[in-house]
Amino acid sequence: MDALTAILLLCLAVVIYIVCSLYLLRNPCILHKKKQLGFYCRHISHRGGSGEKIENTMEAFTHAVTVGTEMLEMDVHLTLDGCVVVSHDNNLLRETGYDKTISSLRFEDLPLYEERLEVTFYVGHYSTGKDRKFVLLEDAFKKFPNMPMMIEIKENNDLLIKKVSGLVKQYHRESITVWASEEPEVMAKCQKQNPSIPYMFTMRRGILLLLLFYTGLLPFFPLGESMLLFYLPRIINRTYIPEESYLKNRFVVCLLQKLFMRKSLFEHLAKRGLQVQLFVCNEEKDMEAAFAFGATGVMSDYPTLLSDYLKKHPQPPPPAPAIY
Repeated sequence: MDALTAILLLCLAVVIYIVCSLYLLRNPCILHKKKQLGFYCRHISHRGGSGEKIENTMEAFTHAVTVGTEMLEMDVHLTLDGCVVVSHDNNLLRETGYDKTISSLRFEDLPLYEERLEVTFYVGHYSTGKDRKFVLLEDAFKKFPNMPMMIEIKENNDLLIKKVSGLVKQYHRESITVWASEEPEVMAKCQKQNPSIPYMFTMRRGILLLLLFYTGLLPFFPLGESMLLFYLPRIINRTYIPEESYLKNRFVVCLLQKLFMRKSLFEHLAKRGLQVQLFVCNEEKDMEAAFAFGATGVMSDYPTLLSDYLKKHPQPPPPAPAIY
């Protein structure tokens, strides 16, 4: 075989690969069985809707459910006496004004939330509420037995993971609960502890997803995850001021926008039965942008605003279950 023939064959192989990849990107169920989740959520309330009530309180959760949320997002920590508590922070300084950690206090000794709390993803805006008490995860399960919940494990703690899994099993919530963590090690422990609970992409797996997409390998690659959760980049340095210095760079944010906000990627994942949620959208223009990019769901601190938006701009109905 001469050099010219080899080059022609290589070019032919590349063309065939590109054509197959593009075809399977649009028709992924040829190779992959579509995931069947126990929920389909367009409306997700961040920390229970922390813009309208004090975050992660029972009042916030109840309000969000009342106005029509389809999923509650929350974070959990473990107290000194082994209680699983719903809270974003372990250190209580931001939430309560006391420089103590949840892990160093018993549940009954936790202080009240501040009367007025700034909304993390809507700088300069504050929430208030009558309820300022921390919530046990078990009480949230009891109060809302049929409400899907995304539970982020905020610390690499084997006992915390075991207790969350035990509560999910006890209240028969495996099909409507999602493991969430950015850390691969934590997520691996969650999956090992209870593999029947669907789980989201970690940061590392999200980067791998992007590499697979841009190399054309994604249509051929199996995915264990059921949900992709990612920032809507346009909120960064506008409604949300990040702590990470690299995210304060305009070029980095622009790059994130170009790389991650790919409608063809989100549509591919949706066709495979995954749900794509963009966060945290606290203005109507951001909700509109998220759905325009192909998100199946939007996470907001303002559940009433999101409900009103969805009433004015109805989204397509949930996809029909796949038939095999």
